[in-house]
Amino acid sequence: MPGEQPQTYETLDERFRTGRCQAGDSRLETLFDGCRWAEGPVYVPAGRYLLWSDIPNDRLLRWDETTGSVGVFRSPAGYPNGNTLDGQGRLITCEQGNRRVTRTEHDGSVTVIAERFRGKRLNSPNDAVVRSDGSVWFSDPEFGIATDYEGHRGESAIGARNVYRVDPGSGDVRVAAEGFQGPNGLVFSPDERKLYVSDSLANHIRVFDVRPNGTLTGGDVFAECRDGNFDNIRFDDEGRLWAAALHGGVHCYDPDGTLLGRVLVPGTVANIRFGGARRNRLFIAADTTLYSLVMSVTGTPALPPAGR
Repeated sequence: MPGEQPQTYETLDERFRTGRCQAGDSRLETLFDGCRWAEGPVYVPAGRYLLWSDIPNDRLLRWDETTGSVGVFRSPAGYPNGNTLDGQGRLITCEQGNRRVTRTEHDGSVTVIAERFRGKRLNSPNDAVVRSDGSVWFSDPEFGIATDYEGHRGESAIGARNVYRVDPGSGDVRVAAEGFQGPNGLVFSPDERKLYVSDSLANHIRVFDVRPNGTLTGGDVFAECRDGNFDNIRFDDEGRLWAAALHGGVHCYDPDGTLLGRVLVPGTVANIRFGGARRNRLFIAADTTLYSLVMSVTGTPALPPAGR
């Protein structure tokens, strides 16, 4: 019908409705359109702005929440993918092209956190999370070395696609989990007792138990994607897991693994991030576009919790 608005939410389980997951904005807001492939949004509360990656254009972009203006934060940027913040509010970036993970200091200088494992170059770090103990965890598939579109074509020196942990004291890079086809999004549960990892090529999300010393056990499949392919993942503060599912939009999962509903997004959803002053604004990087959806649910904090 003329003037009819496209559907934004799809309820698949009554808990999606009773949890008021669909009671926010009725349609997506376009914040910027002009990327080649948008990824890695991260909201910076101290500055009320959002950074995200435009990988093929080799740049980090910045959207200002108070003015709505968009500008280039860094270019060249190492063909950046996933971004996050550490406990001091410093930017952590996975640079696919440079095959490394970096930290941007408060003075703007860049520190390399990880670029080799046992003397061999990493593949192409994809996504990163920081735990309250200061350790940095990142996934390392081969997407950035497969072609020259999102990095530089090359061979894997390691010969595996792993998840790594960088020790906060020594800086040692160690394998945290292995046996992946294409490890991608990472997120800790709000209590940090579990680590969730999406595998885009296996098309599922695995969940690991985190021991007090930072090692992992388990690795069972938490959810399988039957509509799209999983990319990055985030939690809301009621324990629901939200997943970017490429052509399948944004999926919402109950803690028991049930798919509750979806946010329907035009194009291919690569990354999501909760942000805004109340953490109830979902930023969605999809194809060439950065979208926003003010929701009735609240995401977990952008910064890791205080050290335990």
